[in-house]
Amino acid sequence: MRTMNLLRVGTLPLAVSLACGALLTTPASAQQSGARQLEEIVVTARRREESLSDVPLSITAISGAELERIGISDLVAVGQAAPNVTLEVSRGTNTTLTAFIRGVGQQDPVAGFEAGIGIYVDDVYLNRPQAAVLDIYDVERIEVLRGPQGTLYGRNTIGGAIKYVTKRLATDPELKVRFSAGSYTQLDGVVTASTPLSDTVRIGGSVAKLTRDGFGDNTNLGGIENYQKDITGLRASLEFEPNDSFFLRLAADYIDDQSDPRQGHRLTVGNVSGAPILGDVFDTRAGLNNPEQEVEASGIALTTEWQLNDQWMIRNILAYREDESFSPIDFDSLPAVDLDVPVVYENDQLSEEFQLLYTGERVNGLIGAYYMDANAFNAFDVILGLTGDLIGSPGLNAFTLGDVDTSTWAIFADFSYDINDQFSVSVGGRYTSDERDSRVLRETLVGGTSSFFGGTAVPVATTSDFNGSETFTEFTPRVSISYRPTDELNLYATYSEGFKGGSFDPRGQTSAAPDLDGDGDVDAADQFQFLLFQPETVDSFEVGLKGSWLDNRLITNVAVFRADYEDVQIPGSVGLDTDNDGVDETFVGITSNAADAEITGLELEGTGYITDAFSVSWSVGYIQAVFNEFIDAFGNDVAAQRVFQNTPDWTAQGRANYITPLSLFGMDGDLSLSAAVSYRSEASQFESPNEFLDQGSFNIWDASVVWTENDGKWLIGLHGKNLADEEYKVAGYFFPTLGLEGSVTAFYGNPRIVTATVEYRF
Repeated sequence: MRTMNLLRVGTLPLAVSLACGALLTTPASAQQSGARQLEEIVVTARRREESLSDVPLSITAISGAELERIGISDLVAVGQAAPNVTLEVSRGTNTTLTAFIRGVGQQDPVAGFEAGIGIYVDDVYLNRPQAAVLDIYDVERIEVLRGPQGTLYGRNTIGGAIKYVTKRLATDPELKVRFSAGSYTQLDGVVTASTPLSDTVRIGGSVAKLTRDGFGDNTNLGGIENYQKDITGLRASLEFEPNDSFFLRLAADYIDDQSDPRQGHRLTVGNVSGAPILGDVFDTRAGLNNPEQEVEASGIALTTEWQLNDQWMIRNILAYREDESFSPIDFDSLPAVDLDVPVVYENDQLSEEFQLLYTGERVNGLIGAYYMDANAFNAFDVILGLTGDLIGSPGLNAFTLGDVDTSTWAIFADFSYDINDQFSVSVGGRYTSDERDSRVLRETLVGGTSSFFGGTAVPVATTSDFNGSETFTEFTPRVSISYRPTDELNLYATYSEGFKGGSFDPRGQTSAAPDLDGDGDVDAADQFQFLLFQPETVDSFEVGLKGSWLDNRLITNVAVFRADYEDVQIPGSVGLDTDNDGVDETFVGITSNAADAEITGLELEGTGYITDAFSVSWSVGYIQAVFNEFIDAFGNDVAAQRVFQNTPDWTAQGRANYITPLSLFGMDGDLSLSAAVSYRSEASQFESPNEFLDQGSFNIWDASVVWTENDGKWLIGLHGKNLADEEYKVAGYFFPTLGLEGSVTAFYGNPRIVTATVEYRF
């Protein structure tokens, strides 16, 4: 059960020819029955179980069994399997997610910014990206939905959604133990167990301990490794199913990340110290006084499903989540206190979603209501020790506190009607209300670390003390039509609108506000408008064809899309010279609706059997994202000098798999040999191209050898990731004038890793 994975751009003509050949094939040319066929892929993208081929949406779905077979261990690696998708670990973190789909996403994880991509764990929306780099275990499947979502999902998401679906508990006792060992002293253990307590009650859960040494070292702080991993994960659930009409699940999860801080690799020589560039991109010289990092996240959810009759079902999802992170980020990655930023994130959310679902002979759909009350708190120091010494203020510090309350509610509906056996139409709509209440506090201090982080720095100026509230509302419709000329083909066209609410920049400095209303005075109204940014919207058009060929031995999906992206929110931080002496003493956050853009693209996915033992799959994505207008801070249109961040023009993956019977240790089983390559063309980290941080095109080569016993008890695997040991940037900081040493640092994707896995089911 998987959708489409393969091909690098160098073999793009082959992918196109395969797809076009499939499009020209008629069912009459299918092979004789009895040959091996692809399994039906069942997804819940429209909040009901249906075949992937019936859904008029662009979806990549990968089953838990497939993820296990090819050795995908976390959510980031899933991005390689889906076209026009970028999933990366955010800069300076181990578990914060940066996600982009079709050019839309969120770069900065600070409070006050809504995610452009929705992450769902069993239909519970994760409001913040902290702790969202989920490790994959005990999962039934992962679905990646591209394009605006809102008429079917609890929270409106403007760019797409990623659904993490865990397994329901088995009716018989189960116990599974998985152990993995690999490069960099990787040692992972996962134990999953469940048992019925009675005919109607089941209980189960998983415990995971995931550890690995660092890819590099902190050459300044002994005993601290860079890119090290130490994560404990727990999941538990209680299910009550008294009959076929009622199901209740109480689920809880917990993540504790005790990994060493992840610090950047300097790309420039130190301006003052002359510190050279280190030879290993995973090494750092970061020197924060407190080198400990910790991330904790937990959640609890109560899901209820009640089948009232053959047509109507009620579903209710009540959930609470919270997380807390402390990260000692050294922007300059040098021992000196030049640009050191200890940071705290605290998030909590309470969400309630009610759905009324209808299933009929020709009509299917749902009516829903959603409510979420969330708080996102973010505080950090910006300690400029060397700059303070230069201007006679030791330990110069800019302390920033952002506290954002979000109260959002929505009503939504989506129904499909089968006009006849060939034509179907779907119509949906959503009304959303987002209320933001924001507190922004910025202080200039001297004496080092602020009292918030346990220091004794003394405030000398308050540059922002802001409280603001604003409500944003929007109606977003969706309509699609599907045509099935045969049972094997589904041609569809979809129009949908996406919406992401505005807010207040949590790093904004009100003292830097200009006279926006032209009344000759910078007053509270000017400060309000200076920190406020408005919603952004997307109007998306998509035409696609999903086809099954050669007696279901080949499946292809093709989609062409265009999106008009308006009032694009552009967050950013710039150094600020407060006294015009040529030295930036602090920085200021500036977020604006600076841009309108047009996004067009193509996505091609396929999977098929060459023989009963040999299969291939591929995905190719092409996107052209262009700013039509981009107004900078000085009122100039600089669209010609701006690009979309984290959006390569080309993404592709190809995978080949061969399965053959093999007896091992006297047990019958199958040996699976798999090889894959993923390709990404050059991409920029920010809207302005940057010669230091932009990443050129690159390939990632993977391979797996997995033996599975026929009765499913034993699994033995060997997985190689990034076998060519490609070096590629995934994030970075660019503050060449903030601090004296110059802070231009990069973070890199994982190097070559080889992992052996043994799994046994009792």
